[in-house]
Amino acid sequence: MIYGKMWTVVKPTVGIPIFIAAVAISSFCVHLAIVSNTTWVKAFLQGNAPMMASSAATMAAPMAAPMAAAPAAKK
Repeated sequence: MIYGKMWTVVKPTVGIPIFIAAVAISSFCVHLAIVSNTTWVKAFLQGNAPMMASSAATMAAPMAAPMAAAPAAKK
């Protein structure tokens, strides 16, 4: 273990719960920031369709047209 000597200063009964609590608190803060700063998460949780599906459909149509207009390769 890289930080094995740390446990000579901090007891594992104190250090491990503090580490786990820090991970849980930081994870909660990240998830809270994502939910509060985006619009698509709120819409998704309300049951609305994903916004990316509609934008993907509009982007796929113009891309398919040039490929269909290309002449077929002769063998």
